Amino acid sequence: MSETIFTKIINREIPADIVYEDDVCLAFNDINPQAPVHFLVIPKKAIATINDITEDDRQVVGHLTLVAAKVAREMGIDQEGFRTVMNCNEFGGQSVYHIHLHVLGGKLLGWPPYTDKPKNLE
Repeated sequence: MSETIFTKIINREIPADIVYEDDVCLAFNDINPQAPVHFLVIPKKAIATINDITEDDRQVVGHLTLVAAKVAREMGIDQEGFRTVMNCNEFGGQSVYHIHLHVLGGKLLGWPPYTDKPKNLE
């Protein structure tokens, strides 16, 4: 796997607004937030896509979810609610080929992300 922007963040080659770190993963605020609270949780192990996750990675991937909940709690969005999203490949919306869990929360959040609310959801 080639080096990605996330590898550079992990290696401290480029800055990020880090909100959590341990020996397995790193969480940081998204530079282009899509919700009032939007941070990413990434493994320090380079795994390109969801399709590349192996049985050996189950602890790492599970840990990402636990960290997402912990940071969401620390940011005060756990009770109102938040969304976790992991995109896979181009048509799935993945732009950085190093798996990452988006955590989005806040009162302005809607799903699906419509500009105008569809009539069937009114």
